Amino acid sequence: MTIREILKMGDPRLLRIAPPVTVFDSDGIHLLVSDMFETMRAVSGAGLAAPQIGVDLQLVIFGTDAVNPRYPDAPLVPRTVLLNPVITPLSDEEEDGWEGCLSVPGLRGLVPRYSRIRYTGVDPYGDPIDRTVEGFHARVVQHECDHLIGQLYPMRVRDFTQFGFTEVLFPGLDAADD
Repeated sequence: MTIREILKMGDPRLLRIAPPVTVFDSDGIHLLVSDMFETMRAVSGAGLAAPQIGVDLQLVIFGTDAVNPRYPDAPLVPRTVLLNPVITPLSDEEEDGWEGCLSVPGLRGLVPRYSRIRYTGVDPYGDPIDRTVEGFHARVVQHECDHLIGQLYPMRVRDFTQFGFTEVLFPGLDAADD
């Protein structure tokens, strides 16, 4: 396993639209997933999308078995590998929530997201995934899947008075963890 470099906002590769995964249960996919989890763990991420490490594929990972220091009050989200995701909002209801991003280090913003979604896709073996989720779980999935269409969370911020440095907005959080 290798810790990969995470691209930062401003890198044009983060703005590309990722193509779908077409080959499943391959050594390459399994190695990529292992590297992504190792990278995400190393920086206490809530999730990671393949484009964030320069890989143009519709592949996201998210979730953990322990409390995330970057989001200490958030509920646990099951560890998931999701390829070729499709998100369907289950209502027009949105909720605002603070988000950060490994590609936008040291900053947070208040971002509206659908409150309840259904997401479908496949796992690395090509087996179907179909879940209905809400709250933080729904937020994490929407955030990571945005990376597959070249969107970073600041593009979704509606009120820039609610966007700034983590150390200023959340003085109780260790800025080094962000």
